[in-house]
Amino acid sequence: MPTQCSQEELDFGSCGGRKLVGAFDGGAITSNGGAVLLGATDKTIRLCERVAACFTDFRHAGSIVHATVDLLRQRLFGLALGYEDLIDHDALRFDPALTAVLDKPGGVLAGKSTLNRLEHAGKIGLDRHHKLDHDKSAIERLFVDVFMEAYSEPPVRIVLDLDATDDPLHGEQEGRHFHGYYDCYCYLPLYIFCGRHLLAAKLRTSSVDAADGSVEEVARIVAQIRERWPRTSIVIRADSGFCRDDLMAWCERNNVKYVLGLAGNSRLTAKLAPEMRKARTKAKRTGRPARAFADFEYRTRKSWSTKRRVIGKAEWTKGEANPRFIVTNVHEARALPLRERLLPARRDGEPAEGMPGRPVRRPHTGADDARQPAASVVILVRLRADVRGSSDRARRHGPRTGDVRHHPPAAAEDRRAGHDQRAAREAGVRLGLSKPRGLHAGTATTMPLTG
Repeated sequence: MPTQCSQEELDFGSCGGRKLVGAFDGGAITSNGGAVLLGATDKTIRLCERVAACFTDFRHAGSIVHATVDLLRQRLFGLALGYEDLIDHDALRFDPALTAVLDKPGGVLAGKSTLNRLEHAGKIGLDRHHKLDHDKSAIERLFVDVFMEAYSEPPVRIVLDLDATDDPLHGEQEGRHFHGYYDCYCYLPLYIFCGRHLLAAKLRTSSVDAADGSVEEVARIVAQIRERWPRTSIVIRADSGFCRDDLMAWCERNNVKYVLGLAGNSRLTAKLAPEMRKARTKAKRTGRPARAFADFEYRTRKSWSTKRRVIGKAEWTKGEANPRFIVTNVHEARALPLRERLLPARRDGEPAEGMPGRPVRRPHTGADDARQPAASVVILVRLRADVRGSSDRARRHGPRTGDVRHHPPAAAEDRRAGHDQRAAREAGVRLGLSKPRGLHAGTATTMPLTG
């Protein structure tokens, strides 16, 4: 016979004159306490409300139960809490934390079908179910506005980081392609950050070059920034996957500085040979890694339209050469500090710990993002805006946690050295960012830039 148990509580003895018991009548319990932080942050910066203003709701006003802003909050907070699939909301719609944050305590939130129609706003007019339209350009401008509003006065200089990463796919999604570098079927979204602020996230098929569309996105962002900050100096920073003539030429025409990683070749290595010999001699004499720098003009045989300034780092470490190169139009009176900051002492050319070189994060929330709910909301809102137009991405699988990796034009044999190996970033730049709200933006930064 099955055991009949009617015990309503467990006795754990007493402590300090108090009886300790375990009971099962706690009522509704949730582990999604982070929703409270997300909700408080959103109420402060009004992000979801402002994103909702970029939508047009064609539903019958008298029949609306879940307003557009509530749908956005529910979906975005769910993503930040780790619930990537819409089907999760069949249970999440009853979560006491989310219902309280969305001002529906004891009520019920939207189901997966309603949220699905929100995400597929690009199908407006195709059938009677999709009646939520959106203005893509307004959403794109909003995130640059949010970034600029974080400053009490225009900064002296800002650095825009460009990067691309894999967004792995596990189904027959539209636009899927196998990527040899990442060794999987994936998308290849483009990200543009300034510090912790996401300025652009463009969903792309992985069949394109890492820098595809970067000129258009940079031009849009720079134009919007200069409308309000005409005197602010703008620096573009990226790895060798973005070292393309069209991007550099655009920056040169529009008075935008750039610092880009440059993939090595035999000609560059030959120019760096004297410095490499000096570094090798010093390393053998001291028994420690040594480095030297070279500053020269360089032009590719076909792909570049003009000569450009290249800085090379000749490093001898662990008994072998480790040459690195960057191309830049930044001119610095003190050449050595510039070289040291543009080419930090790392085996793979990545920025050292604590440097602002790679602020990019993956779409869904990790441990760091959990401590910065505003960053999570910004990232998630912008990503969903680009995914919304596809017809089969309702169950979009989020990528793995960790920092975004770049996509350099490395050789195939370098990419296949190991299943988990990823080619290194080619450049890291320690350029001083302006200070945030509350601090004087005109104070000296970590390094002056002129020219």
